[in-house]
Amino acid sequence: MADETTGRTAFVLAGGGSLGAVQVGMLKALFERGIVPDCVAGASVGALNAAYIAGDPTREGVGQLERFWCGLLRKDVFPLNAWTGFLGLAARRDYSVSSHALSALIGRALAYTELEHAVIPCRIVATDAITGEEVVIDSGPVREALLASAAIPGVFPPVLWRERVLIDGGVACNTPLSAALAAGVQRIIVLPTGLSCAVQSLPRGAIGRALHAVNLLTMRQLYRDSLLYATHAEIVVVPPLCPLGVTTFDFSQTPELIERAYRSTAQWLDQDGLQQRGAPHQLAPHRH
Repeated sequence: MADETTGRTAFVLAGGGSLGAVQVGMLKALFERGIVPDCVAGASVGALNAAYIAGDPTREGVGQLERFWCGLLRKDVFPLNAWTGFLGLAARRDYSVSSHALSALIGRALAYTELEHAVIPCRIVATDAITGEEVVIDSGPVREALLASAAIPGVFPPVLWRERVLIDGGVACNTPLSAALAAGVQRIIVLPTGLSCAVQSLPRGAIGRALHAVNLLTMRQLYRDSLLYATHAEIVVVPPLCPLGVTTFDFSQTPELIERAYRSTAQWLDQDGLQQRGAPHQLAPHRH
């Protein structure tokens, strides 16, 4: 689907909780200009967005993804249950939130069940909970792969996958550039979720703080890896929103995030953003 002058193109989507809405706005601007991936890779919430686009890599597919996100509530992903949380604190369970709601959400969102049935190749990244190895999943049940990639330690339960116990892809690599490079692409367009750089205090609650910490790790990895892999392929990072005063646990501002990211990315593209290299300054640690 990529044009002949640029060769095969991969979209790589980072994790970031509710800030995954930012990627929807980025996708909207990219697809409007005919910039479409030949394959996608993602981790955590980025894996969900990647899997959705892999099933329908069109402007209409992005529009459906936008409607899906605009209907999301926090309870659809994190249905807090006092009893489950208590059992987690008491070491009777190894998680504080059941993955049943997230599993049902994935089932409603995707029109296919096996990764092999996606329209374009999709690589989902998780982490081996024992060894810490990056595990790239490109075949088999998509629902289980996404649950594994999003299994934040202590928040969601780990997933047993082919005799391996898997947890959130962010532990090993939340922006899976290496997974995209292994697919033999010439150009990688990275869609980060960004940093909550304008937030003045830590999110409340253990889950909110866990998501915030993983997001900090994600953006730090992305800043490093975009420089590390620059000699292996043409890597372009779409600048994230900045300043950003929304936490990774806040689903109340989804439409605004999508619209801001759409306008920001459209302007960046109009200014020849795809010709720019290096990590955007918005990914470096900072605050407002």
